[in-house]
Amino acid sequence: MADITVPIAIRDLVVSDLDGMGWSGSPSHLSSVRAELGRVASGAVEYLAACTASDLPVGKLGIDYALAVDAGTIYQAAVHPALQSCGIGTLLVGAAERRILARGRSWSELAVEHDNPRARALYERLGYRAYGDKREEWDAEGADGVTVRHATMCTVMCKTLSTSSTR
Repeated sequence: MADITVPIAIRDLVVSDLDGMGWSGSPSHLSSVRAELGRVASGAVEYLAACTASDLPVGKLGIDYALAVDAGTIYQAAVHPALQSCGIGTLLVGAAERRILARGRSWSELAVEHDNPRARALYERLGYRAYGDKREEWDAEGADGVTVRHATMCTVMCKTLSTSSTR
């Protein structure tokens, strides 16, 4: 087996990226991302894309600045399944933390589903600490294409940010 190094750049996610991002979620999820991208111009959110040298997005996440007074809330994070555990999530979170600091916010928060221990382990490794639980709900497409309400429990995590804490 040979190791291959692929450069990854972080840039703003744009609507045209969504056509090739079926790996990140269902069509209803991508519709939600499209709607959230409409909030970018107001400054309420930012979306980041982790891209290969060909500018193909292989990871994404959003940052919401309207949910907490002095924080940026990371949400809708995803990395292409074939490239998970390769450091792309770490790059995205580090870039998000730098953006949050640049907005004058002093901490970051996120919620991770209880049934996603790999993501929680990543966030803990990056310095996030659990401080509570909350129920999250959203519309999702079932196997038959019918919209269903998805509900799950999440651990809420936070991290105090400083220029030395971001990667």
